[in-house]
Amino acid sequence: MVKRISQIDHARISEAIRAAESQPSGEIFCVLAREVSSYRDISLLWAAGLAFIVPLGLIALGFNASWIPGISTGWDAAHLAGRGTETSQSLAAYALVQVAIFIFCYAALRLPMLRRLATPRGVRRARVRKAALHQFLAHGLHVTEERTGVLIFAALEDHQVEVIADSGIHSRVDQSVWARAVEALTDGLGSNRPADGFEAAIGMVGEVLAEHFPPRPRNPNEIADRLVEI
Repeated sequence: MVKRISQIDHARISEAIRAAESQPSGEIFCVLAREVSSYRDISLLWAAGLAFIVPLGLIALGFNASWIPGISTGWDAAHLAGRGTETSQSLAAYALVQVAIFIFCYAALRLPMLRRLATPRGVRRARVRKAALHQFLAHGLHVTEERTGVLIFAALEDHQVEVIADSGIHSRVDQSVWARAVEALTDGLGSNRPADGFEAAIGMVGEVLAEHFPPRPRNPNEIADRLVEI
């Protein structure tokens, strides 16, 4: 797991971007996100569901108020007049069990590893994609002169990588190119060598840009050559 990106790594990534942009007329920008979503809604859904389902299994095992210390005296009311009190005690005990399960499950699912396992992959992918698109727009990669901006985005907690290319280049490049760039960055992050991963991905994107968008007579640097951490 990547703990931090050193200043040396930042410098290496910036230099890799400058080198990749030296030939083509394109712009590459990199973002490293620690967390794109708290997934609190997912944790709440799991906790609520388990709090509803798990106690139902206890009923089949003969659950009653005497299982919870302090709720019941442990004595059975043989007379019908005492049944109302016994029922109230059982309902209180059942509600207490539900609350305890809800709190325990919610707290457990706030741990990053359990939260990631409990969150459907499709949900994580969608939220990472949304965060990447937000960064793509926020940094102006959609308004480059020839619409050749490319964002390389990594979400650490989600273990997800996205490469987003603007319309000027996306339609001309086979999707396998972006898949290879994603794989290169994923390998670097997985082995705690983020700079190596970004350099490899940037190099691949630079080659694609150079192939389809040779440099123009006027080739300004429209986007800062750097990695942003959020």
